[in-house]
Amino acid sequence: MGFIQDFKDFAFKGNLIDMAVGIVMGGAVAAIVKSFLDNIITPLIAAVAGVPDMSSLKSSIGKNAAGEETFLTWGTFLQNTIDFAILAFVIFIALKVASSMMKKAEEDAPPPADIQLLTEIRDALAKK
Repeated sequence: MGFIQDFKDFAFKGNLIDMAVGIVMGGAVAAIVKSFLDNIITPLIAAVAGVPDMSSLKSSIGKNAAGEETFLTWGTFLQNTIDFAILAFVIFIALKVASSMMKKAEEDAPPPADIQLLTEIRDALAKK
């Protein structure tokens, strides 16, 4: 019975539930950002570069042993780097907003009862 109780304590702690919600929300945000990148940013960059899509940006580095042309497909790398930078920025902004909201909630919360009692005792002693 101890194992099952230990598992329940672990599985239903607030931090674990918060983490699970954060993972689900992070996945949803990542899907939105990926769609934004794939459907808006990538076509714009490709249009500026004058190519059908970023993956077609490549440079020939010569022929391999079989006589076939070998390419560095730097367009795909560039696109993945841009995707990462934008996703990291969105996550950074989300964390900054969440952090400031949590800080404001902490500031607005009244102090715990024991702290209030100690404050009253201190104030009463200061009056004497």
